[in-house]
Amino acid sequence: MNLWAHAQAALPHHAISRLVGRLARCQWRPFAKRLNRWFAHAYRLDLSDAQRTRADDYTSFNDMFTRRLREGARPMHGDERTIVSPVDGTLSEFGPIDDECLLQAKGRAYTLTALLADERGADEFRGGSFATIYLAPYDYHRIHMPSAGSVRHMALVPGRLFSVNLATAAAVDGLFARNERVVTTIDGRFGRFALVAVGALNVGSIATDWHGVVTPPAARKKALWRYDDTQVRERGAPWGHFNLGSTVILIWPAASMALAPDLQSGQTLRVGQTIGQWNGPATAATLSP
Repeated sequence: MNLWAHAQAALPHHAISRLVGRLARCQWRPFAKRLNRWFAHAYRLDLSDAQRTRADDYTSFNDMFTRRLREGARPMHGDERTIVSPVDGTLSEFGPIDDECLLQAKGRAYTLTALLADERGADEFRGGSFATIYLAPYDYHRIHMPSAGSVRHMALVPGRLFSVNLATAAAVDGLFARNERVVTTIDGRFGRFALVAVGALNVGSIATDWHGVVTPPAARKKALWRYDDTQVRERGAPWGHFNLGSTVILIWPAASMALAPDLQSGQTLRVGQTIGQWNGPATAATLSP
């Protein structure tokens, strides 16, 4: 563990994140305006594809951070069999799941069971594929559906809030399975997949489009929701958003899909960009839980 990772281990992660979250939501105009201008300049924020294109147009830092894009800014590539990136970010790691082990960074791995906090749920993804996408502070922070489908399960898994930048991922064992996270299992038209939103230091909260704010919870214990509705969320439809940034992990069962052959670790992805293709035949719009 490097010096920064050691320092993080001693920090009161949740207290710091709550404080940052309050500051990010502050709508006192002089403070919000100055903070937004500083951030936009320091991180060379590109607001040209947002609905509001000036930092001064946002009522708070979080309002700017969770900005919505103008219509058509992120077209969906391919057809309904095409799996697309659900976020703007950097593809940090991807590839096959070795039994139940996922690569976190060079020389470090973690398990499906630890990530999902569900041994039975992990069984169906053993030997499958995964993709991990890191959202930097300057990225667009809304999450979209990578394929059409219905959310069947959502779990809140409490944990720490280490930073999830590439340096920390290379230094902290089992980082994504240690941090607080929201795990969703989705029944798609061509198969089941999981989308995991991982919390991080300074992340005020994670919210989903159908539930609202999921983290931080009132009590830090695991929670599970099951959904029986048959409403299908289309590819590219809203999944939710981070209030400040983090990481998204996608997981697919064995033989259900093929990752795009031109993917490379470290490449920049945008919502709607092709990352894979479903292999199997179409099923009903939804599957039984």
